[in-house]
Amino acid sequence: MNWNITAGRPVYVQLVEQLELALVAGEFPPGSRIPPVRELAADAGVNPNTMQRALAELERTGLVYTQRTAGRFVTEDAAVIDSAKQELAHQQVGAFLRRMERMGYDREQTAQLVRSWEEEA
Repeated sequence: MNWNITAGRPVYVQLVEQLELALVAGEFPPGSRIPPVRELAADAGVNPNTMQRALAELERTGLVYTQRTAGRFVTEDAAVIDSAKQELAHQQVGAFLRRMERMGYDREQTAQLVRSWEEEA
């Protein structure tokens, strides 16, 4: 997994966001085992306690679960994954629209820019 931890925002929040994105994008398929906390922490270059906190948050949301002696696993509940994916998409679209508004674009102008971008791609 490629980690992108930057200054200016809590590391824990960034870990939750990046892990959640990896889970909904299928980087860790439903039902698959997630690497141990220490391994993830070493890979991300963070304290294991911080990684543990991020994984506990993902457990709280239902995206991952723990089996006592076997470790953490991605939920197999497609509805939970789809819901998280929809929420992430909603957040991204909202952030994009707010940035466009700050640049002076209204919704129709923004939609036209997206359509023209699609035509070029």
